[in-house]
Amino acid sequence: MTSNAEWQRRSLASLWHPCTQMQRAAKVPPLPMVRGQGPWLFDAEGKRYFDALSSWWVNLFGHADARIGAAIKDQLDTLPHVMLAGCTHAPAVELAERLSARTGGALGHAFFASDGASAVEIALKMSFHHWRNRGLADKQEFVCLKQGYHGETLGALAVTDVKVFRDAYDPMLMRAHQVSSPDARQAGPGETAADVAARAVAEVQALFAQRADRIAAVIVEPLVQGAAGMAMHDVSYLRALRALCTRFDVHLIADEIAVGCGRTGTFFASEQALPTGVSDAERRTAWPDFITLSKGISGGFLPLSLVLSTDAVYAAFLDEDVARGFLHSHSYTGNALACRAALAVLDRFDQEDVLGRNAAQAQGLSQALAPVFNDPRVEHPRRCGMIWAFDVKAEHAGGNFAERFHLAGRRHELLIRPIGRTVYLMPPYVLDEALSPWLAARVQATLADVLDHPDADRTHQPPTA
Repeated sequence: MTSNAEWQRRSLASLWHPCTQMQRAAKVPPLPMVRGQGPWLFDAEGKRYFDALSSWWVNLFGHADARIGAAIKDQLDTLPHVMLAGCTHAPAVELAERLSARTGGALGHAFFASDGASAVEIALKMSFHHWRNRGLADKQEFVCLKQGYHGETLGALAVTDVKVFRDAYDPMLMRAHQVSSPDARQAGPGETAADVAARAVAEVQALFAQRADRIAAVIVEPLVQGAAGMAMHDVSYLRALRALCTRFDVHLIADEIAVGCGRTGTFFASEQALPTGVSDAERRTAWPDFITLSKGISGGFLPLSLVLSTDAVYAAFLDEDVARGFLHSHSYTGNALACRAALAVLDRFDQEDVLGRNAAQAQGLSQALAPVFNDPRVEHPRRCGMIWAFDVKAEHAGGNFAERFHLAGRRHELLIRPIGRTVYLMPPYVLDEALSPWLAARVQATLADVLDHPDADRTHQPPTA
């Protein structure tokens, strides 16, 4: 079958697509993708699209990466899966060991799950249960940031502040404390990102001073709040938050599902807040109490998530009483195929200078994006590692901006989905001297297409060559 229209018809007749109002999907049908190679996706009629979002931020090294694929195929012929309750296997053990080593041993144990929201659920449950096991059962409240997003299961939604996801289910959710985001876009005249961060930290300190005896943990997306429109904040916020959590005996949960695996310029975003010039022992105490990982950890091949926790958290569950153990589970916990894919991802980081290469290529794309960032209709241009974003000013965006930009992107060979008025790029780690100017030019052309023709109905026009 080579017709996009036929696949779209069948899809709309049988699938319920995620993050989609299906009533609208009939007018803006999904693209039928049949093949991926490097940064490119190809539809059923052979048209190509640059995956500017790494397929919801999961694809690190391009589609159909040969080395990750080969590792999965090898594992497929050996041990595709075995339950991790009462059994163990090399891919899970080695993955846990290697991730712990990347924290200098600060986070010594890994608990596996399937997706990002599940990892957040696990971290919240672990924190709550840890305090209860220690005889501090009153510590059962959580703190989250305004504009924060941590997933769409009930526990994760309770610490999420994105109305379109949360509001319909609000009566089902536990109550969490919300504190101000350190989003640098809030800076007033003469203020810096660090000033915004300091204000946000002061609010957390005031809350902790009042309720630390009842607060189990605070959860944060380090450096970049993704669903908030790539809201970026100063690293001083993370340092101060860690200090407050230590002072008031509150857990710090770093949700690195979107920002981990090199996206912000270091493998863990939290690394950037670690002190320098101190002993290894002091450095270990500066890590979060929990780190959640998903998305890029398996390179865009298989669903996998995990929670890294400190030895102190782990030790609180050790007891002959089964009820004091952490009994969370799902059937595919620690799936061997997914863990093997993640090991292949770590091999890439260990055997190549992935972060150094990304830093060099990021400079090139940033330079190529200068005309877009300097467009007078654009505000708040920003970058953190391999994440670029800008906001289109409200007076220029017009109605339904995100959808219009997405459709215009298709015409210019881009798979791109703005968040509200925020256009962002989170491409695979395969940029080079040729791709960066090409990508920047297509973003610029898409922006012009949307803003120069704000009222045009071009939903069904095909992509340009």
